[in-house]
Amino acid sequence: METDLNGQSSQSDDSPAAAARARSPIVARPATLKARAVAPAQDDAEAPCPTCAARAGETQSYIYAIGRVEARFPTTAIEKEFAQATSRADTKGKTDRAAFYTVLSQPENRYLARQLCWVFTIQGLDTYILMPGDPTDLNMLIEAIKAPGDPEAWLCCVIGVLGPTAPPTMCAGLMVPIVRFDQLYFFDSPSLVKAIPKPDKIGPKEFAASASELFARVMQMTDNAGASDDDRALNYLALRYPAIYATAADCHARDFSLSGVEARGSALSGTRNVVDVIFTYTNRNTDVDEQYFVRVDVTEEFPFLVTKLTPYYQH
Repeated sequence: METDLNGQSSQSDDSPAAAARARSPIVARPATLKARAVAPAQDDAEAPCPTCAARAGETQSYIYAIGRVEARFPTTAIEKEFAQATSRADTKGKTDRAAFYTVLSQPENRYLARQLCWVFTIQGLDTYILMPGDPTDLNMLIEAIKAPGDPEAWLCCVIGVLGPTAPPTMCAGLMVPIVRFDQLYFFDSPSLVKAIPKPDKIGPKEFAASASELFARVMQMTDNAGASDDDRALNYLALRYPAIYATAADCHARDFSLSGVEARGSALSGTRNVVDVIFTYTNRNTDVDEQYFVRVDVTEEFPFLVTKLTPYYQH
């Protein structure tokens, strides 16, 4: 999480300040999804074009997913060229991951970064191939693999447009959908939890435990590849809306446990795609439920809040 609750990504330049801003995430959020198979696209014979559907006047599909970014070699020739570049770099005493980042981050090796295959994984499964919406956003991909500290705690959020399935020649036979991303956040989960505003009446340790647990529950929900309206609404809230974490901490303090999280289309959608996300907490002694819900508009690429978190009553 970043301290900026607006979640704006940093500008794509090579300065240390820009890199630091890019690594600073958004709001409360925590850790693990399962990839869903996304419907394959058109003909694999031609080079994919993530924006072709928009130009043809078709409805676009959007992605708002949380996972990890990996850089892979599409061919043996690129791998050998990278090895030569590594031999010229100062990588003494660095881990393999740190050495890989060091080589790619050098301006003279930017041509190699353009040749690599950038894979987005969710729950360890290859889910998307990432393509920057702007060539200068290549810096964001390079920074996304830096992973200082614990690599397992290093997460990324990708926001973009879903394109066709990659042809087998694009990424060493990997055939998953291509995503043209417009925003890419990266952060480590402990920092993300620390960045969530803490309610005054909740202790720091108790709040951190509640926030971490809720984030983990959201991330571990089955089939969350960030492609459906429900997935996107849930991931948006996990990263951008601290109120859900404050409510979780309050419920835990009153001896309630989180018993369910449900996302479903709102009856008030109309011409917009609006999703109701309902959080259910059950008292550990009386087994009585309390429910809270929030509405999110997911009509376009960037979701936004429609109503704040309020008590929910079954009709």
